[in-house]
Amino acid sequence: MPKRLDVLVCSGAACISNNSQFIKKKLQEVIVREGLQEEVAIIETGCMGPCELGPVMLVYPDGTFYIRLKEEDVEEIVREHFLKGRPVRRLLWETPEARKIAEEKKQIPFFEKQFKIALINCGKIDPENIEEYIATGGYEALGKVLTEMKPEEVIDEIIKSGLRGRGGAGFPTGLKWKFTRGAQSDEKYVICNADEGDPGAFMDRAILEGDPHAVLEGMAIAAYAIGAKQGYIYVRAEYPLAVKRLEIAVKQARKYGLLGKNIFETGFEFDVELRMGAGAFVCGEETALIASIEGKRGQPTPKPPYPAQSGLWGKPTLINNVETLANVRHIILSGASWFSSIGTEKSKGTKVFALSGKVVNTGLVEVPMGITLRELVFDIGGGVPNGKKFKAVQIGGPSGGCVPEKYLDTPVDYESLKELGTIMGSGGLIVLDEDDCMINIAKFFLEFTMEESCGQCVPCRVGLKQMYDILDRITRGEGREEDIELLEKLGKEIQTTSLCGLGQSAPNPVLSTIKYFREEYMEHIKERKCRAGVCQFKKEEKLETVIEKIKDII
Repeated sequence: MPKRLDVLVCSGAACISNNSQFIKKKLQEVIVREGLQEEVAIIETGCMGPCELGPVMLVYPDGTFYIRLKEEDVEEIVREHFLKGRPVRRLLWETPEARKIAEEKKQIPFFEKQFKIALINCGKIDPENIEEYIATGGYEALGKVLTEMKPEEVIDEIIKSGLRGRGGAGFPTGLKWKFTRGAQSDEKYVICNADEGDPGAFMDRAILEGDPHAVLEGMAIAAYAIGAKQGYIYVRAEYPLAVKRLEIAVKQARKYGLLGKNIFETGFEFDVELRMGAGAFVCGEETALIASIEGKRGQPTPKPPYPAQSGLWGKPTLINNVETLANVRHIILSGASWFSSIGTEKSKGTKVFALSGKVVNTGLVEVPMGITLRELVFDIGGGVPNGKKFKAVQIGGPSGGCVPEKYLDTPVDYESLKELGTIMGSGGLIVLDEDDCMINIAKFFLEFTMEESCGQCVPCRVGLKQMYDILDRITRGEGREEDIELLEKLGKEIQTTSLCGLGQSAPNPVLSTIKYFREEYMEHIKERKCRAGVCQFKKEEKLETVIEKIKDII
């Protein structure tokens, strides 16, 4: 029977780290004590988005949004809001625009320009309860394709939708499905790439934690389309909450007959197993991921052959990332034309971003393709805090690039970002302000990719180390003018000669900062000056002082 109030307590990783589980426990105690257990339902959800403000809590049907909750706030909320109907104003999202959110039902600016597809259930349902997922239309898309559509029709619908891979490269999803279906083999596989390793990225993790069944359903539809019976989710062991909820979801789907044999009594069979990754960034690359599942060292192999022809154990294999698969059921239910009406001409649908860095509202957002960087950073993100000046946005993770202020009105799509020397990537977006040194930022990301390189090919293994050493020297005040040209030459050579995507994109942060912030490189080299005050240069000693020191030693 429906309750008078539904209280949604965020249990995404960020809110859990801020003790949201204790908020839930206290709520349960006080609600029972006040005799409200028949009127108030407490629902533990996945990430709601505004991670900076956690723990957060939503109360329906009035839409009250509570932020930065503490255990001691619970008594007042139950007494004033749940019993007397008066939201506790001091705990609301206190911005001028959102001050009267509870009374006027206005949209909070953080959510106003968002359009949720992949994240539609995150923060709204209990991810550990399959019945709540089914109540939102879950597994209807799987039922539809199994009973009403041929595999070729499913693939055609995905192609028409314009969905592109959300893992970084942006390859057309439907074409990848078509190639894998066309490969001749007695056995095929579907793999969900959940090896999200970019610094500042948590998009896939949030989907797995908040809506794991959407990923399972997407995998099952993909398996039907290409002719596979077995799937694997390659997920980081560093994501224990995601792993736990995936394990629960797989067990529930099997129990309900949505995984296993004779699904929907159609004769179709498909099952999913989890495989834990040890946290190697290079295993996000398709062939390295396959090698890891096979129990080998996670190293990329040359392509062709592509996984669609020869993948897991030499069989045709379809690999899609978490966000890509989470879109599939919505395309099947709402239609390709609906999905393709969102976004831009060549970049359809929405994209999930992890907003972090020097921005007021850090967190998880999903926006239509074509939204501008300015809207992302200032309208949704709330701008740069503490009165600091915006400097750049680093987009695309360690393989992406830094975009300066003059390009803030650039639409966010695959083609526009490529023209700026960066990539969409998986969706990490880090805002930088005047206190950030661009050379130091480039050095940070290059150090990450250098350490994560498998070391198999010389351009990546040796070239990235050489680039890092030059950057390190510049940040110590020992740079030379010819270093800039050398960095550009090395970067372009590494991009064109590396074996896999890690090496091919690793120079991007360096090349983009040289392109847009060359004057900072020159200041470091010629003036021994770091305008952000980050780099600590050694003090130059006068010749007379050096001579005196030598005399003392002698």
